[in-house]
Amino acid sequence: MLDIAEQLNRWFEEGRDFAVATVVAVGGSAPRGPGAALAVDRQGTAIGSVSGGCVEGAVYDLCVQALQDGRTVRERFGYSDEDAFAVGLTCGGVIEVLVTPVRADAPVFRAGVSAADRGETAALARVARGPDGLLGRALLVHPDGSYEGSLAGPPELDRTAAEEARAMLDSGRTGTVELAEDGSRCPGGVTLFVESRVPPPRMIVFGAVDFATALVRAGKFLGYHVTVCDARPVFATRVRFPEADDLVVDWPHRYLRRTATDERTVLCVLTHDAKFDVPLLETALRLPVAFVGAMGSRRTHEDRNRRLREVGVTERELARLRSPIGLDLGARTPEETALSIAAEIVAARRGGAGVPLTGSGTPIHHDVDAREPDEARSRAVA
Repeated sequence: MLDIAEQLNRWFEEGRDFAVATVVAVGGSAPRGPGAALAVDRQGTAIGSVSGGCVEGAVYDLCVQALQDGRTVRERFGYSDEDAFAVGLTCGGVIEVLVTPVRADAPVFRAGVSAADRGETAALARVARGPDGLLGRALLVHPDGSYEGSLAGPPELDRTAAEEARAMLDSGRTGTVELAEDGSRCPGGVTLFVESRVPPPRMIVFGAVDFATALVRAGKFLGYHVTVCDARPVFATRVRFPEADDLVVDWPHRYLRRTATDERTVLCVLTHDAKFDVPLLETALRLPVAFVGAMGSRRTHEDRNRRLREVGVTERELARLRSPIGLDLGARTPEETALSIAAEIVAARRGGAGVPLTGSGTPIHHDVDAREPDEARSRAVA
């Protein structure tokens, strides 16, 4: 539910009760991953999505029912081989959703949604499978390990759940954790669904060129916190980059050495000027970041690689460089070029091959567990 935190926070502020359906497990070619959510208030207004359209109507009805009877349910949706028009996922996947009624004064949910809306780091842990009385109960876990709320079980269950949720929060993961009802780390009694909310990943664009203007827009669209860095103040201006989160006037390599990066950071070098590129890439290729790409022609690429070798960059480090940056889309305009760069970033992030899906036979969703969720219980009622 944290993926629709901005809208839900407004509902809390307006005192609106609602029910929220959250994807807690997927299998096969599911259209959306764990954490995707759809919420419905008492006026029938809906926000979010759990399937991109396949089962939205049925999930909407479950939310309405949860608002009426106050019960949390877990429901499984899969493709019906017998009747392709039955309620299910026509893509062939399987999803399980947890549908929870939420009052406007629910402190844990409100605190979690508010924190996510402010961009703060936090994890919401909910009982997605377990004994009556626990299903849907929640803890809000903070980075320091403190937590709010209770799962309504033994105190040890809350403590262990908070520890497990904090571990997932540290790595920014969303998923499930299996615990025993007494709080021991033995799977089988209680399944926790943990949603981690961490600040957006960074995209740093080096070179305040026309292509960068379009790439900033693409980066924002993909959910990145976008910084533009250029040593020339006449080009790195708010007028030219109104959508950038940060504008930095500094030599690129000097800025990169002092700014914070992590394993989710994307670095896009668009300067294609050796005096900027070589010291910048010498630094970038030695950082534990997700993506390092550089713009330039084939000739520029070869010259740049030669210069990088001369300053001591190893072949292993050079192998991390994506150059010329972008997928081959035949791009010409800055917007098309930005699309090709964004496509390569997504492919690198998700493990995609970057080839047309038509006739390829490759998986559509590379990060989805192919195993189907447990079919033993398609519905759980608390």
